Amino acid sequence: MIDTLLEVFVWVGFGGAAVLGVVAVIVWAADGTWLPADAVVDRDAGETVVRWFDGDGDANSAVASVADAAALDGRDTSTIWYRHGWTGRMRLTPRSPGLRMIMLSGAGLLALGVLCAVAGWVRYFAGG
Repeated sequence: MIDTLLEVFVWVGFGGAAVLGVVAVIVWAADGTWLPADAVVDRDAGETVVRWFDGDGDANSAVASVADAAALDGRDTSTIWYRHGWTGRMRLTPRSPGLRMIMLSGAGLLALGVLCAVAGWVRYFAGG
């Protein structure tokens, strides 16, 4: 009974990690290229507006989301990440928070698979 459960969890762990790994690569590729920039934080008409110069020397600006505005509260400058080839897109992290969640979930499933595989081998070699 325990051997069967361990085997199921090995397959679920390794299979889930593989699927989430493929999903992570797709999300990473779809996310595009984001480049760092030093930005100035302005407050216009109650909105937080972030302004920066991109790699081509063009001036850009974007209205910060509610969460980003809260993170930028009280700051005059910040390092931001802007979408290469787009105007008016910025965020405060180099990668999407969703990608981080997918990667952590995949790592957790991989750890489950490894742990159950090791437990199965220990049971097998211990004569259980």
